[in-house]
Amino acid sequence: MPATVHIRNANSADLVPMTDLLKSLFSVEKDFSADGNRQTKGLKILLGNPRARILVAEEQGEVVGMCTGQIVISTAEGGPSILVEDVVVRSDRQGEGIGTMLMEAILKFAEENRATRLQLLADCDNTPALKFYEKTGWSNTSLICLRKTNA
Repeated sequence: MPATVHIRNANSADLVPMTDLLKSLFSVEKDFSADGNRQTKGLKILLGNPRARILVAEEQGEVVGMCTGQIVISTAEGGPSILVEDVVVRSDRQGEGIGTMLMEAILKFAEENRATRLQLLADCDNTPALKFYEKTGWSNTSLICLRKTNA
């Protein structure tokens, strides 16, 4: 783990670098496309939501990674669960343990909120991400993701 990187809660000053990170993430995900205005709008909503957390990995004042978590209620668990999204580390910093630091920090958010499960979606063709999640203790389920837009 890089000693000079620390994980902290995001703030509005981080909107531009977080939007840039999301652009890089959505460039490899088939189901989403980069739209800076939409991503900034979503980030602002998350920043103002007490049931959500945006974490950034920062080194010397520069954001090099991020992830988000939102509390949802799971009837299967009978309580809170955390929906993890937007796990991304700048491409030139991947493989240094920054993603693991972010995942450990989002786990603490889950523990603080007594969540018994964390869940996330990953692009089925994003092999590096899938290997990362497996390495950090995530496992596949028998569920599939379905979506319907209401625009």
